[in-house]
Amino acid sequence: MATNRRRRLALTGSGRARIKIHETYGKALAMLKTIDPRLNADVLHALALMGHGDVIVVADANFPAASTAAKTEYGRLLNLSGLSLAQAVEAILSLMPLDTLVGDAACRMRIDEDPTAVPPVQAEAQAAINAAEGRPRLIVGVARQEFYDRAKRAYAVVLTGERRFYGSLLLRKGVIDPPA
Repeated sequence: MATNRRRRLALTGSGRARIKIHETYGKALAMLKTIDPRLNADVLHALALMGHGDVIVVADANFPAASTAAKTEYGRLLNLSGLSLAQAVEAILSLMPLDTLVGDAACRMRIDEDPTAVPPVQAEAQAAINAAEGRPRLIVGVARQEFYDRAKRAYAVVLTGERRFYGSLLLRKGVIDPPA
């Protein structure tokens, strides 16, 4: 199957199956206003279904993403494997606000040997969060096992192409204020 296309099976009048190819990603999304073209239809669907307080895992390539995703509310893995952690966070937060009612709207896995260290991959994600929110929003460090436990209770898991260690985050969805 082509990476930028989704195939749909359709039956002809004679009952024989034929495949229709529909543009789902790439230029199709680039033609929509204000939607980051790096977000595919599956990720957009999950973001739209999430409610206030729901958590999305933005996972690096080493994270057990498929098995964790199977335990989430959404139930299947979402893919942004062409993006780094910071790029995926930037794209997701272009549409999704972080929760302002909690202190841990963004969480990172702490490094076991040095819990206060912030590796470059997390610092880049911190910069993307601050830019998206228009102000500093600290990514809270949590212990490895607690991170995995929280991930299993998340709404959905997005797999990125991030290959650096500790390149996974938990993001809690906030609310969008009604028009004035």
